[in-house]
Amino acid sequence: MKVLVAVASKHGATREIADEIGNTLRAKLGERAEVEVLFAANVATIAGYDAVVLGSAVYMGHWMTEATDFVHRYQEALRTMPVWMFSSGPVGTPPKPLEEPLEIGKLRWLAYARGHRVFAGRIDRHRLGLGDRAVVAALRVHDGDYRNWEEIRSWAATIATALRRVRERAHTP
Repeated sequence: MKVLVAVASKHGATREIADEIGNTLRAKLGERAEVEVLFAANVATIAGYDAVVLGSAVYMGHWMTEATDFVHRYQEALRTMPVWMFSSGPVGTPPKPLEEPLEIGKLRWLAYARGHRVFAGRIDRHRLGLGDRAVVAALRVHDGDYRNWEEIRSWAATIATALRRVRERAHTP
């Protein structure tokens, strides 16, 4: 089984989530599975993959262009395999904003995604441009890593369980 974890990340926090999902999938699926973590913009084809996990950072309520372009570019192929999506963005205590990205319903439908999960993000003002710093200041959010790694690993483990079932059904006469 070959799994692609594709991600759009502006400052690296969402890429780190994708890396953790990839590591968990490798650990749970075992030696017979190959898991690749790539930036969505760098994916030339999804031919040869058996499943896709696609994630994006969320800015101003929207997925990054690289992730939405990925869905539009590969929607026909995505509909033939198991697909999951995740978003990273809410920050603070309690996390803000709580809403899902505006286009996620349409993107899930286009890819026939089995699920979508929102994970908290990380704020480090030193990595942000002036516009992003202004948004963070308006939200009154403090710097910090708000990601829940156990929640991320648990979600990835549920994906691994579903993929093992798909693999077992494919090998059942």
